[in-house]
Amino acid sequence: MFDRITFDSRIMGGRACIRGMRIPVSVIVGQIAHGSTFAEILKEYPDLEKEDIRQAIEYAAWLAQEEVHTN
Repeated sequence: MFDRITFDSRIMGGRACIRGMRIPVSVIVGQIAHGSTFAEILKEYPDLEKEDIRQAIEYAAWLAQEEVHTN
């Protein structure tokens, strides 16, 4: 489902990262949240691809899904 999101205890303490690089998903999602464009992020992190950013956002959305409980 998230083939570009990796977890490795030797990289960033096992945090969700992009393709085994030392680029945490949280950093990319945080930049988007603060208004950075894909182009700006790609310029800052030249090893990233557009699909990496898309998948980071999708992963964050998946994590944020809320369960609805009714009484």
